[in-house]
Amino acid sequence: MPRVGDFRRAGAMGTMGPPAANRPVGTRGDDMGVDDIINKGKQLFEQNRDKIEEALKSEKAEEVSDKLLDGASEAIKKVVPTERHAKVDEVRENVDKNIGNA
Repeated sequence: MPRVGDFRRAGAMGTMGPPAANRPVGTRGDDMGVDDIINKGKQLFEQNRDKIEEALKSEKAEEVSDKLLDGASEAIKKVVPTERHAKVDEVRENVDKNIGNA
């Protein structure tokens, strides 16, 4: 009967090589390298730039961003000194100007 920990001795570096987390990226045919993933993301962004920009300026994006920004600014205000609250509000407003339709 196997004992606890036996799988580590037998399987971690057995015939299949190191676990995927320890294997260098791109060492198997089905793994994408980091550069490949970044390039694919760039391609998708460029192909859909108009749709992305439209979505970022939508009413729904404004609602979601307002909720996220409000929550984040309130959380930050709980951990920073009171004299920094105005700066937190300023940064929140600057971010909000670039997201949504407001």
